[in-house]
Amino acid sequence: MAFHPQDAEHHEHIIPTKVYYAIFAALMVLTVITVAVAWVDLGFLNIIVALGVAVFKASLVVLYFMHVRYASRLTWVVVGSGFFWLLILLTITLSDYLTRGWMPAPPLVH
Repeated sequence: MAFHPQDAEHHEHIIPTKVYYAIFAALMVLTVITVAVAWVDLGFLNIIVALGVAVFKASLVVLYFMHVRYASRLTWVVVGSGFFWLLILLTITLSDYLTRGWMPAPPLVH
């Protein structure tokens, strides 16, 4: 028995263009916030605010422009696995970077 695509149940969620415009506006506002934070000295909070805004922007893109919000649970598992793997890689990289012994720069020889 052959598989015919028209026989499969296909649940397509149609998102109104108004939602896309709202997400685009939110991404633009968040970009302005990112640039503004770069010009203001918040001390150690600069990197935290910048990464927080970046994570929020990435979440909006993944959820709406990549249609993960309305996808199946398997898609959610795959996306979650990707973020979990990224967390593992960042943890390993930072554990190496933060535990290195720092040596002074070698002297310049003329």
